[in-house]
Amino acid sequence: MQRIKKIQSAATYAVRQPVLRPGLPVSSCIFEGDDLSTTVHFGVFEADGLAGIISVFKSRNELFTNEVQFQIRGMAILPEHQKKGLGEKLLQTAESYIIQNSGKLVWCNAREVAVGFYKKAGYSIIGNAFTIKGVGVHYVMYKTL
Repeated sequence: MQRIKKIQSAATYAVRQPVLRPGLPVSSCIFEGDDLSTTVHFGVFEADGLAGIISVFKSRNELFTNEVQFQIRGMAILPEHQKKGLGEKLLQTAESYIIQNSGKLVWCNAREVAVGFYKKAGYSIIGNAFTIKGVGVHYVMYKTL
């Protein structure tokens, strides 16, 4: 049985590190703003424990004019739990949280391999591809809620 609940930022490292920062130290999994009162982290749990995570930051991007903007970061599902719909459930949970907190726009820096996932969920690309050193090619993607 799957369940989603709020978790502390440090709990995200168990998924962020192997999925998003393989071969890098755990310290590379600490994001600026992780522990702000305006940031929330969600984890999806299966019987054997934490399977995936997503973080929601109240963060503005100059590409958008919306007054209240949220960024999703650190979206990751452990390999053995992928292709089960957990990512979609986490994304829906994050979007519901954003709407409840008066957000009308959500954006993210999507890895090249995740573009299809976000497009399927209604996100669009804005601007050109860019590279995050040591991580890879990304696109800014967004959705109006």
